[in-house]
Amino acid sequence: MTSPKPSNGLSKEVTAECLCIGDELLIGQVVNTNAAWMGQELGLHGIRTVLGRAIGDDQDTIVDALRTASTDIVLITGGLGPTKDDVTKRALCEFFGTTLLHHPEVEQRVVGLFTRMGRRPDHVKAADRAQAMLPAGCTVLPNHLGTASGMWFEQQGRVFVSLPGVPYEMQAIMRESVLPRLRERFRPPSIVHRTIRTTGMGETPLAERLADWEDGLAKEGIRLAYLPSPGQVRLRLSRYAGADAAAAKASVDRQAEALHALIPGLIFGEGAQELEEVVGLLLRERGQTLALAESCTGGYLSHLVTSVPGSSAYYIGGVVSYANAVKMAELGIPSDMLELNGAVSGPVAEQMAIGVRQALGSDWAVATTGIAGPGGGSPDKPVGTVWIAVAGPNGTVAERGVFMGSRDLVIKRATAAALNMLRKQLALGR
Repeated sequence: MTSPKPSNGLSKEVTAECLCIGDELLIGQVVNTNAAWMGQELGLHGIRTVLGRAIGDDQDTIVDALRTASTDIVLITGGLGPTKDDVTKRALCEFFGTTLLHHPEVEQRVVGLFTRMGRRPDHVKAADRAQAMLPAGCTVLPNHLGTASGMWFEQQGRVFVSLPGVPYEMQAIMRESVLPRLRERFRPPSIVHRTIRTTGMGETPLAERLADWEDGLAKEGIRLAYLPSPGQVRLRLSRYAGADAAAAKASVDRQAEALHALIPGLIFGEGAQELEEVVGLLLRERGQTLALAESCTGGYLSHLVTSVPGSSAYYIGGVVSYANAVKMAELGIPSDMLELNGAVSGPVAEQMAIGVRQALGSDWAVATTGIAGPGGGSPDKPVGTVWIAVAGPNGTVAERGVFMGSRDLVIKRATAAALNMLRKQLALGR
């Protein structure tokens, strides 16, 4: 969902187009995450993205796309590498009627980048040094993470920005140079945002549950965006600030608090908070520890837990018990329990959590066992069936879930459910 349009009396709406270049985008070899990221960031800065296009590495096609662009801002990504198939700079020269010009400071930065990686300056290849050849008349936007510089052009009141296609390089230049310049150049209307993080209910049933409340948001000029991801839905409240930023913020805050009252059990955090961070914070506050026993999630749960800085303060370790033999040897699962119930069952999940908690001496333990697919299901245990158990100071609980989607999605959704189940047990003080 796009950002709300400004009402009468606010600054002129500023529009943008994202032009993503690369044959790999068109053949599906690479997913175009750049357009999604740029659209989201622009929206947060009061700039409305009205068009996104992916085009191949063809000079004529790129020039045609630039000529037909009609927005205030055109953001271009890709085609800036040192190889012959990267033609964006030549296309920019043709569109702006200019030629490539050598920038010594850019070459010095490129050589310095390779030097820090252990390469001698005289061993830096000519193709890499050629990254210092940029269209005359552009403002160079430094890239501290790669060799391809960003470029800023202005023509007839409009701005064109060319950026590398590597996502982390593009994002760094956007944050450091592009977004501040765009705000200074266009003075877009400011927006107040507040993002609520939820889990445990899909986008459609969540929207149905919030329908009446959402209908009332328009009266205050607030828009609601549903931003789903595996196992989660972010709810972003947005309102243009106008002349009274404090009133806009108060309005958004008031509706956010109303949302907290409507679905308290589904909300785990706000802003950029992730489930694993919230769980880690609860464990740190209590001075308690965690161990994990994973089967179908194959270590993904451990990966998320350890992705949080400082997780060593509460995470002891885990066991990836994929085979039944490992479940029996490492977690103490009786063979008759496996024979009677099957590995994907509540009793086995509970014993996995109890076993790893006892083996590693943790305060809390979480276990997952299921059928991630695409095969292996049965009528009573279809693909996507996952049992999750949490063992803690006051006992053990287990829940069954059936998660939709591909193998990867089943794993991600089951992991989110496991973290949320632990979060709820921690909140209850179990």
